[in-house]
Amino acid sequence: MYPWCMSQMPIESIRDVRAHLAEVVERADRDDTPTVITRRGKQVAAVVSIEVLRKYQEWEEREINRIIDERMANPAAGVPIEDVMRETLERSE
Repeated sequence: MYPWCMSQMPIESIRDVRAHLAEVVERADRDDTPTVITRRGKQVAAVVSIEVLRKYQEWEEREINRIIDERMANPAAGVPIEDVMRETLERSE
């Protein structure tokens, strides 16, 4: 679906991104290419198109609902929703 993978995404420092933010946003929007932003060498954020963000949010909601449905179909005594949420988030990493 997307023409990029993690190893091909541009990685730039926050200082560099500040210098040409419009270009970074345009690349995300027009070319659907995210830019990973680093601070002191650590990856801390990304600029992605709004379409990518929305698709991720839709996927996350579907995944949460799937896990809830799965747990409700096979009820284990007292599985807290916090455990379900943690499990969902761990799967996305």
